[in-house]
Amino acid sequence: MPDQPQQPNQINIEISEEVAEGSYANLAIITHSHAEFVIDFVNVMPGTPKSKVKSRIILTPQHAKRLMKAITENIAKYEAANGAIKDLEELQLPLNFGAPTAQA
Repeated sequence: MPDQPQQPNQINIEISEEVAEGSYANLAIITHSHAEFVIDFVNVMPGTPKSKVKSRIILTPQHAKRLMKAITENIAKYEAANGAIKDLEELQLPLNFGAPTAQA
């Protein structure tokens, strides 16, 4: 509906192309102080001794709790539609992650 006035309490959110592409992370490191939670997202590659933080999100404790609740609700919806998500401890991942096997 073009030219419709914005509803009260409605937020117009924009996302740049760069941010919309996202960053892959397979590790999250969470630390906190009395005033904030810090979540560092890292992409750890096998055989690489060093990894860099790809993104850091800083939240108030209240927003961290709201994020936890939102993630919990979305996981429940996902599992209702797609089946249970197995924990990594339940999966048997190959140690070489698909790379060629080393030979001596």
